[in-house]
Amino acid sequence: METTLSTKGQVVLPRPARQKLHLRPGTKFACRLAGRSIILTPVAAPQAQPRIVRDRTTGLMVSRGPAEGPVVTSAQVRAALADFP
Repeated sequence: METTLSTKGQVVLPRPARQKLHLRPGTKFACRLAGRSIILTPVAAPQAQPRIVRDRTTGLMVSRGPAEGPVVTSAQVRAALADFP
């Protein structure tokens, strides 16, 4: 992959690299020099906390996490509830 430095000092990361690393606009990077190379390492952003919201369809209060968060299946919920006293 190859990219070009703009007159403003900006570099566009090629789409395959962004997709493979799941990079989104606003991602922060640590930048370091290694010889004649520049190494950019994504800085882990703090995870958004789930919040309680009212579901528009049912009117029930539900937990809503970030869109990129893990999906919880019905089977996982049933398994968790089976352990609940």
